[in-house]
Amino acid sequence: MTAHKSGDPTTLNRLYGRQSGHKLRQGQQELVDTLLPAISVPEEGEVSAASLFGYDRPLHFEIGFGGGEHLAYRADMLPDHGFIGCEPFLNGVVTALGHIREGALGNIRLHMGNALEVLNRLPDASLSFVYLLHPDPWPKARHAKRRMMNPGPVAMIARKLKPGGEFRFGTDHPIYLRWALMVMNGHPDFDWLASDPTDFLTRPGGWPQTRYEAKARQKGHEVWYFRYRRK
Repeated sequence: MTAHKSGDPTTLNRLYGRQSGHKLRQGQQELVDTLLPAISVPEEGEVSAASLFGYDRPLHFEIGFGGGEHLAYRADMLPDHGFIGCEPFLNGVVTALGHIREGALGNIRLHMGNALEVLNRLPDASLSFVYLLHPDPWPKARHAKRRMMNPGPVAMIARKLKPGGEFRFGTDHPIYLRWALMVMNGHPDFDWLASDPTDFLTRPGGWPQTRYEAKARQKGHEVWYFRYRRK
C-alpha cells in the first residue's frame, strides 16, 4: 500500500515515488472525471464529519488505501460512519472508485495526494480510527525519514484521534516492523492492545485481507497486525 510521504510533518506537500502507472481505460477515466470530483475532500478549509457528510458521525481515516479494499469493506460494514481515504497513486484511486460505485458507498470521501495535508486540516480529537496498512517501507536507512511511521506523523495521528480512538497498523516488512516498534514503544499517547504474540500475528475481526497482504503471503512473508488505543 502506498504512502509516499515525508516523515517530517513540516513538509506536507512533498510526495515520494510514482503517482501513476498504466494508462486508464475509458471506463476508468470516466470514474475519475465524474465520481472522483463528487466525493473528493475539498482542497481548502477545515475537514470534519459535518462538512463532508452533513452531520457529525464517527470518522475514520485511511492513509495510503492502495486499491481501497479495506476502505470499502469498512465503509460497507459501518454505513453510519464516515470514511476519508488518501492515496497518491492514480491507479489505486481508480480501483477504489470502482469499489465505491459497485457498493453504492455514500459514506466515503477521497483525496488523491498527501494524507498528512488532509489530516492536518482535521480538528484535534475528531477521529475514531486511523489506518496505516502496508505502507511503503523505504527500506534503505537514508530513506527512513520518508516513512509514515515516524515521530512527527505519529504525533499528528495522536492529536487527531479521540481519547479511546484506535490506530491500526499492518506490515509484512521486517525492517519497517522493527522501525515501527521503535517509534511506538512506550509512546506516551498510545496503549498497545496486545497481551501476547498471537494478538499481532492474527488478523483482528473487521480487518479484511487486502491485495497487498495477499501478495505478501504468496511470497511467504509473515504479516503483523498492530492496534493502538489513544490514551
